[in-house]
Amino acid sequence: EVQLVDAGGGLVQAGGSLRLSCAASGFTFDDYAIGWFRQAPGKEREGVSCISPSDGVTYYADSVKGRFTISSDNAKVSVTLQMSSLKPEDTAVYYCAAALDCIPPIVFEYEGQGTQVTVSS
Repeated sequence: EVQLVDAGGGLVQAGGSLRLSCAASGFTFDDYAIGWFRQAPGKEREGVSCISPSDGVTYYADSVKGRFTISSDNAKVSVTLQMSSLKPEDTAVYYCAAALDCIPPIVFEYEGQGTQVTVSS
């Protein structure tokens, strides 16, 4: 059974930083790309970032480029999203998810339970 467990998130002031992590199990880590999408109230789902552990290929949405950094720890079978210079518009529920690759449009096939990120102005 594929399992993705989100951790991190919380409340931070604009300009601050947060770190999200995702622990994966139930599948071969190299077979999937891992990333995050976010969903804000009244808005469409947005793919935020993605990394392919097998070859290191990454993807970032234009809205987060230069502010977010994704990395994978193949030994721990986990992925981390470091978010810096956060803005109020980054407020959303962030979901760790697995996809076949990080080539847009990214189709996430499995997702975690989600974690709330709130950025106050």
